[in-house]
This record gives sequence, C-alpha cells and structure tokens, in this order.
Amino acid sequence: MEPVDEATQHRRRIDDTIARFSAAHDEWEEEEAKRQQRRGRITAGPARLIEQTRTRLQRIVDDDQQGTPEHSTPAPESSAEEPEPEGQADTAGAGAHGPQQGRSSRAARALRISACIVAVLVFVTTATAWGAKQWFNAQFNKVAALDMSSEDIHNAESQVDDENFLVVGSDTRMGVETGEGIGNASDIEGARSDSVMLVHIPEDRSRVVVVSFLRDLEINQPECHRWNPKTGEYSDETVPAAEHVKLNTAYSVGGPKCLTALIQQITHMRMQHFVGINFDGFKGIVSAIGGVTVDVEQPIIDRELGTVVEQPGSTELAGEQALRYMRARKVVGDPTAGYGRVGRQQKFIGAVLDKTLSNEVLFDSDKLTELVDAFTDATFGENIGFEQLLTLGQSMRKMHSGNIEFRTVPTTGEANERGNEVLLEDKAKSLFTALIHNRPLPNEPSETSA
Repeated sequence: MEPVDEATQHRRRIDDTIARFSAAHDEWEEEEAKRQQRRGRITAGPARLIEQTRTRLQRIVDDDQQGTPEHSTPAPESSAEEPEPEGQADTAGAGAHGPQQGRSSRAARALRISACIVAVLVFVTTATAWGAKQWFNAQFNKVAALDMSSEDIHNAESQVDDENFLVVGSDTRMGVETGEGIGNASDIEGARSDSVMLVHIPEDRSRVVVVSFLRDLEINQPECHRWNPKTGEYSDETVPAAEHVKLNTAYSVGGPKCLTALIQQITHMRMQHFVGINFDGFKGIVSAIGGVTVDVEQPIIDRELGTVVEQPGSTELAGEQALRYMRARKVVGDPTAGYGRVGRQQKFIGAVLDKTLSNEVLFDSDKLTELVDAFTDATFGENIGFEQLLTLGQSMRKMHSGNIEFRTVPTTGEANERGNEVLLEDKAKSLFTALIHNRPLPNEPSETSA
C-alpha cells in the first residue's frame, strides 16, 4: 500500500467534514420540513441558502483537488470554470525548488482552504439564524396589549432604551384535561391573571429587576373594552371602571390591554413588551427542559391543591407538580399567603431560567427545539419575537453574577375587610421612580427578595 501524503490526508479530512456537514444539513432540513408542513407554512429560504453554501464549499474543495493555484482569484459563480492544467498540483507541491517548497505550498493551501471553510461556515450560521428567526417570529400568537403613548407614562424620554416586559401567567383552563387537579374550561370559564411580573432591563443591561404584583392587590380598574380569551379579540362593549377590586379582575374583563393600562397607572413605566402564558403551556415548557430543581425548606401542603411537596430539601419539579408549586397560595403554616406564593414563583422562575440557559439545554438540539415549540405554543402577546427574547435571555444570564433582583410591590402585608392587599403608595412610588431613572433600589424590609 502506497503512503498517503499530507495533501491527500488534508483533502480526505475536508471530504469527511463536508460529508458530516451534509448529513447534519439533510437531517435538519427533513425535521424543518416536517415541522413547517405540520404548521402549514413551508418555507424554502433557509434550506436554499444552506444548499447554496454547501455547493460553494464543495467547489472550494474541488478546486483544491484539481490544483488551483494558491494566489489565483476564484472565478465568479456565474462564469464557467475552466479545468486546471494537468500536473499543476505537482508543480506546486514538490517542484524544482525541492520538498521544502512543496511543504510550504501545501501549508499555504491548507491555510487558504481552512480560511474559506471558516468563512463559509459563518455564512451558513448566519443563513440558518435568519431562517430560524423568521420561523420563530411566525409562531407567536399576537394579541393587542400595549399603549406606549399613554399619558400615565412619566419621563418617557428616559425609558426609550430600557426594556420593560409585562409577563402574565393566565389561569385559563383551555387545553387542560380533566383530572389534572386544576379544573378545566367547562368548570372554570374565562381567564384571570394568576401571576403578574414586570421585568425591567435598563439601557446598559447591567442588571435585571423583576417586580411581582400580588393577584389580590386592591386596584381601581379603569374603563376597558371587554376581551374574549378564546379568540384573543376585544369587543365594542365597554366595561365600566370599578373601585376596590382585585388586580386579576382587570385581566379577567379587559384582557392584556386593560392590565397593561393598569400597571402603567401604578408604575408610570412604559411597557414595551407583553408576554402571556397559560397553564397547560407552562407545564410543556418545564417538561421540555427536563424539569428543574428547587430547594424546599419545609413540606408544602395546600388547603386547595393538596400535598405539593412531601419532604423538604432539593426537589425535582416537573409537569403538574411544578404547576401546583407555582400556584399554591393557601399553604399550611405559611401566614404570608400571597407573599409566600410570590416568593416560590420567583425561586422557581430563577431555576427555570438557570436550566434554560445552561449547556444542558442550549447545546442539546432536541431539547432546544422542544423548548421553542412549547414556548411558542404556550405564549401570546405583543412585541415579542426573536430579538426581544434574545435581549431578555442574554440579560437574564447575568443572574449568575447576582445581577438579577426580585422584588414584590410593597403592601401593608395584611388583607383589608374586602380581602385585598393594600398598596403602600409612597414606597411603591420610590421603587418605580428608581426603576424609571435606573437608580439604586430602596432597601425595604417589607419587600420580598429571592
């Protein structure tokens, strides 16, 4: 058997790389075609770009195998490629200048090919990202929610480059099957805001502040157009304003628009993004990442939901148990009620973000695909898409450095005669003014921090 020279070995490695790239592309294209066909939106753009890129990569290798001179300028794609004179590669390899010149030529050619491959792979990555972005943006259920020109927004000019997400967990039972312990659409109609969080990311992206609002916070509901949670549309019917009602009433009667208007009245902050998520979809998201681990200080037994966690310590949560953990608000031995619930929600969301941004999920294509599918199926809102969630995700990564703070809107801590939590307006004003101007937050003992 004849010895194999360096140039042949290098070409074989390139051929092997192309074969692996081709196989990966074919697998991705097949999965993407099935997914798009299932959704009724078959798009050939990303696949076509990848195929063109693969053709260019093959041409680079073919040129090298035919002996393309190292310093020649490649012909344009549209022009016909003329064959190289036979023996050219040998002349470039071990010509009259001896083996040293041949080794230098082979090294230079290898460097040229490597540079081309890197450039092409960058192009492929960009093309794939473009296709993923277009597909990702098309999946979200859009619903009108925002009013960024509201007169309730103070110092709007200072909030232009901040990112404020209003994130709402809806208790709609649509899609929930009987027997899951939380009722279904026929038992409990409509939709209420089971959890409300304001996620603030300042212009310099130096931190993330998440402010939770108690579902029983007493508010004055503004006049709103009635919202249909089944269709995601608003009717011409006007729901009159109401005083001294619970926070979740606003969402129940007026949907995302009414809730956004109310939060902007309380905070005077501009909401640029609205993200809603439902019960059934939440379980799908947690399952997609393989569940999460939280530290439980004591058993969690809820008077309505039953036993949620039997033993204290590190606990794996997924599926229905994860949903019960998030929803429990009548826990035996927990006198804080709503505050205890918010604290558990904040802890759980931190664990979900930690798991989602871990290598275990980000570098697992199956989990990542399942997560994207679950997230887009479960969420709805306005001004949410690839760029917006990328900004949120990149900022959330800083939580590992302690740059994420969880706060709860300050209240008296005790329910009034109507069973509502009463807002401490002066302390709330200090908190939200600090967020608007991106100043240090007030350190108030009455606020819950996770």
